[in-house]
Amino acid sequence: MKVKKPHLILSLLALCSLLLADQYTKQLAVSRLKGQEPFVIISRVLEFSYLENTGAAFSSFAGRQTLLICLTTLVILLLMWKYLTLPTGRRYLPMRFCMLLILSGAVGNLIDRIRNHYVVDFIYFVPIDFPKFNVADIYITVGVAILAVLLFFYYTDEELESLFTFRAKREPK
Repeated sequence: MKVKKPHLILSLLALCSLLLADQYTKQLAVSRLKGQEPFVIISRVLEFSYLENTGAAFSSFAGRQTLLICLTTLVILLLMWKYLTLPTGRRYLPMRFCMLLILSGAVGNLIDRIRNHYVVDFIYFVPIDFPKFNVADIYITVGVAILAVLLFFYYTDEELESLFTFRAKREPK
């Protein structure tokens, strides 16, 4: 493992803080929105309304909890492994940040799937009739968006090649 102990502790604290925020907002949604009319934040723009989502993004794979739990667990394990094996140094802090956001979102929604057999969604962006989502979904979306920018514009091809190999390359004889 390449992560130094103080960085690992900070990362775990950040992960726990993000998870707590996600779980707290979902609990608020359950206690204040379930069975209620939508709570309008900005008329015809943004509102909070309760939804139990048994699927993944855009309700895909609805009702297939075992599959979603397995896939999410695999993604979480892969992200954790990559996070722990990233080179140390300031250059990779943005990538670590993105991975923490994605991990937090994935774990937050996984907790819901295991505990409730659905994910609590409650944020609704009205103008484009966008599907309801939650704070964990925001973490994942922001993390993936920033990661895409980093992969396309920040890291060199050589850095990416070394980051995304699963085994060490052999030196030519």
